[in-house]
Amino acid sequence: MSKVTKSLTILASAVAVTALMLGSVNAADVKIGLAGPFTGDLAQFGTQFKNGASLAIEDINKSGGILGNQIMVVEGDDACDPKQAVSVANKFVSEKVTMVVGHFCSGSSIPASDVYKEENIVQISPASTNPTFTERGYANTFRVCGRDDKQGLVAAQYIMKNFKGKNVAILHDKTAYGQGLAEETKKSLNAAGGKEVMFEAITPKEKDYSAVVSQMKAAKVDVIYLGGYHPEAALIVRQAKEQGLKAVLMSGDALQTKEFWSISGDAGEGTLFTFGPDYSKRKDAKELVARFAAKNIVPEGYTLYSYASFQVLQQAAKKANSLKSADIQKTIHSGHKFDTVIGKISFDAKGDVTRPDYSIYKFTKGEWVEITN
Repeated sequence: MSKVTKSLTILASAVAVTALMLGSVNAADVKIGLAGPFTGDLAQFGTQFKNGASLAIEDINKSGGILGNQIMVVEGDDACDPKQAVSVANKFVSEKVTMVVGHFCSGSSIPASDVYKEENIVQISPASTNPTFTERGYANTFRVCGRDDKQGLVAAQYIMKNFKGKNVAILHDKTAYGQGLAEETKKSLNAAGGKEVMFEAITPKEKDYSAVVSQMKAAKVDVIYLGGYHPEAALIVRQAKEQGLKAVLMSGDALQTKEFWSISGDAGEGTLFTFGPDYSKRKDAKELVARFAAKNIVPEGYTLYSYASFQVLQQAAKKANSLKSADIQKTIHSGHKFDTVIGKISFDAKGDVTRPDYSIYKFTKGEWVEITN
């Protein structure tokens, strides 16, 4: 080998090493865990999480990342199973994740949060609504969505106003989310002077709910309130129609997915549910919604809440000028207003948003429309 060739080889090696070093510095060096149901019956909501996260990370990284560091997302599929959620949380710990966006189901967020508390990792959920999630005094636990005590109150008020004197059946699927939401709705309904004719549990993931439908038909039920998810809700309205039970079904935020209608068909006409205001119609969200559309994504359900969760983490770290968990927690708890795609939001001492709005939506010809109370 000539001296020139040898020198060029050494130079090329040095350039390669330098490029590798720069790559390791510039490549995603802030790991954020994204946890949700990416498989199973509720994978549609995991897709919403991914869609929101993907565009949020793209935007944040293009703007310089978090304090100059690029974000790398580490996904964890909990399938809305509590035990799997704990496994995901431990996986995040082993991979040295600094923050977590997730989980979706309250039954996943609550047990996983015990792991994040022990490791002092900031957790912000776009969708877990059970009050217990933030009631335990964990300083590292937050959510950008509302709570079921508020959601249940809005549902109960609507029922009392529009179905006063009618027979109401309250069902739940025995999950942390479904049972909690049903109990909160029942509590608010009873406090307003209403009284349900039934309060029953169903078993999730079954295909035949004809027995409980027959029970409701015998009780001459006019309104069915379900604390649970869209697959069971869709089957119940279908089977109610088959039995000639002309009752309106009402449920919570887990029904804001087109998959409900794909299962229910025309039997889903008139179904009601509670969800946050349609933030996609905000003037400030117009450009972002158009960019989702360019990717053939309709930002339904918790897509924008997922995007907003990343915005909160990025802005909190920037304001704190720190990636330390304690500093980020302190900033989020400070009352600072974060500018997000779902509007300006701040958090209370428990980690809940101080503006937990809910609206009533109605399925009409396969689409949902926001209606007045």
